Amino acid sequence: MAKRAGVIGGGSWGTALAKVLCANHDEVVIWARDPAVAQAITHEHRNPKYQREIELPANLVGTSDLKAAVQDVELVCVVVPSHAMRAVMGHVAFDLAPGVPIVSASKGIENDSLATMEDVLTDVLPRHLWADLAFLSGPSFARETLLEMATAVTVAARFHGVAEQVQRAFSTDWFRCYTTEDVTGVELGGALKNVVAIAAGVADGMGLGHNSRAALITRGIAEISRLAVQRGANAQTLAGLAGMGDLVLTCTGGLSRNRHVGVELGKGKTLAEILDGMSQVAEGVRTAKSAWHLAQREGVDMPITDQVYRMIYEDKPARRALADLMSRRLKHERTG
Repeated sequence: MAKRAGVIGGGSWGTALAKVLCANHDEVVIWARDPAVAQAITHEHRNPKYQREIELPANLVGTSDLKAAVQDVELVCVVVPSHAMRAVMGHVAFDLAPGVPIVSASKGIENDSLATMEDVLTDVLPRHLWADLAFLSGPSFARETLLEMATAVTVAARFHGVAEQVQRAFSTDWFRCYTTEDVTGVELGGALKNVVAIAAGVADGMGLGHNSRAALITRGIAEISRLAVQRGANAQTLAGLAGMGDLVLTCTGGLSRNRHVGVELGKGKTLAEILDGMSQVAEGVRTAKSAWHLAQREGVDMPITDQVYRMIYEDKPARRALADLMSRRLKHERTG
């Protein structure tokens, strides 16, 4: 029987992961909301909206029928914006077969509920599918993945057998997967790093240099770890690919959408102006609100997140945010 996988989400990252899966499957079906995108993937072997110049494998086919993407597959990968996860997966909740891994590659926290993607999926999916959930995260720009540049990520699942199954499905000679049982650490590391990346971008936009960037990355992982550990994560996870690895990439790489938002804020543009000029979602903008409220609820000090939230949602000037960050009460490194 032919090996078949389904990908939900025809954006740049969904297309990249679909290409990875093509290496280990006879056919991969990718769902795109736009029928024109789905048709172009099938017939032209290109995504007309994202990374159009990169040719896609012949065994990748597109569909605009969401349910068709999850039928007769041995793995489903969900790569939609975090705020769309609930609606999209709710639509196919009873079309998914038990025993088929459901891999979330979306990074974010819902604004109203403060739910992670695991929380969302266990809320909308039948209980008998919960054991099939897995979460993929790590330092991985879509373009470099599509170009088959060496990449390493982490797959987290509550059940080790599921993590290993997903690991085998995604691993190639240029895309390496590690496994962990720490779903909380992987999810929060992947979501919260986008907020810190905005801060790093602000510093770059203000022309502050390498010292500032290094400080933001290091102190950023400290506050991400505080919140993640408070929520039950293993601190070592935040020192790995889904934590420090992803944070470094997103804070320094020119392909980072969240860093781009920060750079433009640092140059004095308004958030509305910045988002109007972007064709892809910068998850950190929404996550800044979720992270701020989650930190308040959990009683965790997250000063960088606090200042990003105030810049985005209270129009706080970047220079004032920097001044407030640097003039905080002096503390011990491990506690503040």
